[in-house]
Amino acid sequence: MSAALPRDAGRSWWLREALAANPGEPAPPLSGDTTADVVVLGGGYTGMWAAYHLTELSPGIDVVILEQDICGAGASGRNGGFVNSFWSSLPELCEMFGDGPALRVCRTAEESVAAIGRFCRDHGVDAWFRADGDLAIASSEVQVGAWADLVIAADRLGVGEEFQVLSPSGVRARVDSPLFRGGVFTRHGATVQPARLARGLRRVLQERGVRIAEGSPVARFGVGEPAIAQTPGGTVRAGAAVIGLNAWAAEWKRFRRELMVRGSSIVLTAAAPDRLEKIGWSDGTGVWDFREALHYLRTTPDGRTGLGLVGSQPYLSHRVGPRYRYDERAARICVDDLHRMFPAFADVPVEAAWGGPIDVAGYHVPFFGSLGRGNVHYGLGYTGNGVAPSHLGGRILALRALGRYEEVLELPLVDAEPKRFPPEPLRSPGGFLVNRAIRRKDDFEDRGEELNPLVDFAARLPRRIGFRLGP
Repeated sequence: MSAALPRDAGRSWWLREALAANPGEPAPPLSGDTTADVVVLGGGYTGMWAAYHLTELSPGIDVVILEQDICGAGASGRNGGFVNSFWSSLPELCEMFGDGPALRVCRTAEESVAAIGRFCRDHGVDAWFRADGDLAIASSEVQVGAWADLVIAADRLGVGEEFQVLSPSGVRARVDSPLFRGGVFTRHGATVQPARLARGLRRVLQERGVRIAEGSPVARFGVGEPAIAQTPGGTVRAGAAVIGLNAWAAEWKRFRRELMVRGSSIVLTAAAPDRLEKIGWSDGTGVWDFREALHYLRTTPDGRTGLGLVGSQPYLSHRVGPRYRYDERAARICVDDLHRMFPAFADVPVEAAWGGPIDVAGYHVPFFGSLGRGNVHYGLGYTGNGVAPSHLGGRILALRALGRYEEVLELPLVDAEPKRFPPEPLRSPGGFLVNRAIRRKDDFEDRGEELNPLVDFAARLPRRIGFRLGP
């Protein structure tokens, strides 16, 4: 019998825990008209890292952040807390950009993983940062060897030492599950309490004089000189603007065909450090599998276990609605899969369940660019892996806003042309059916059942038409 499912608490467990530990100084809504050097749309990682880098590069700069809810209420305060670089995407990056640029992307993103750890240490942000590495595993027979292209590409480029291929027994020596059938480990990975990181970043920005207006949704935005952001309570006119809206950008006409909205759901158990000790999972290693709608798993310092699942879609296409926040069906699947992976956890209570939308890019990598007269800059398309890349993205956007140059602006993610999704009426029903097929394909393979040919064809369709999504 399945365990009882927690009810919708309104916010992620991460954010509720972070607010209980330190609610922070107030950031009242914008009231009246004002000017700024830079206005930032979105109080998540991208917007706040951009503001942080702006204050690093130009101390005393006047920055205003407009956030529709509270900082960290979006993806930044509810994600799995995996601080990963782009190493796992090395073969795809080589195919897209060439070997040299691909390596530069991975190395630069690797630096962001370490930089987030330094930020937490230097600013007294207790975000539970644990740089214990990243473990990708096969959770079914069909996934065995899925890391071959990654290992071959790394060996070819002379960076094979970045990856350690593990046998089934090698994986289970790190995290013991009867389902784990081998995998690959890289030291370039960490985990954090994501909402603590977001709220800590908010605190540092306030200390530096950044003006944060929470409860201030942008109702109208004008691209021009100045850029104009209008909220219900007032207007900000600024010389430059940064857009860091994650999935909510898909509702803008400008980005509608460059992003698809998908859901990610997470469940978190009660603290049970004795169970984790029994399966050998005594550190902060993040774990994920090679399903297309992948599972990701992590622990907390007090012994909780979290499992997340990507790929849910309660709405069509670009719509962001409340059902992403708590998708009961997806949460139930998470609980059942957690118990399938760790049968001994079946009697450990599941204390929280939540979810939210993610901004999916057609090439599965984020893209950064500018609009209008070149004074409005955006970073989007993290596709569920934005904790470390948003730090890098914030640097890129800050440099663009200041009109300065550093080598990171030469990365191929900057001014890249994103893969555009089909127009309506194909986009919404087509995306919905393909996403459903991908999830069904994964389910068939998890159960070791023969795959339905129609499901297989639909699941593979995105790759056939040039997207880097699906099998």
